[in-house]
Amino acid sequence: MVVPHHATGARLARHRLADELADVVPPALLADLVAVLAELVGNAVRHADPLPGGVVRVAWRLRPAADGQRVQLRVTDGGSAVGPLMRPSTPDSVDGRGLHIVAGLASRWGVERDGLGQSVWAEFDPIRSVRSDLVAAG
Repeated sequence: MVVPHHATGARLARHRLADELADVVPPALLADLVAVLAELVGNAVRHADPLPGGVVRVAWRLRPAADGQRVQLRVTDGGSAVGPLMRPSTPDSVDGRGLHIVAGLASRWGVERDGLGQSVWAEFDPIRSVRSDLVAAG
C-alpha cells in the first residue's frame, strides 16, 4: 500500500494491517506488528525523504513456515543522508527509542538501499509469536 509521507500515513498503515491480519495471526503478534509498523512509518516520515509523489510504500507478507506463518513488514521511503541507526536513549529521552522497539519485538530487522531510496524491514518468526501468546495468556 502507499501512504502519505505525513503523520497520517502511520495511522492509515496501522489500521489496514490490523484489518487484514486480524483473523490470520494471533492477537499478541498482531499487536507487535502494529507497533513495529507504526515505528517504521513514523521514522520514514520524520527522518527520510518521500518517494516520488510524496508517499511512503508499506508492505507485509506472510510466508508459511514449518511452525506457522512468518511475517515480514517493509517500509520504503526516499532515503536520507544518514540511514536508520539505533541511538542511545535514557529514561528521560523524548525520542530515540523507535528502533529499540523494533529490535525488541521483531525477530530481526534490517535496511536495504537501492537507486530509489531505502527499505527498512522487520521479520517475525512463528515461534516468537507462540511465545508472545503464552506470555499474554499467562
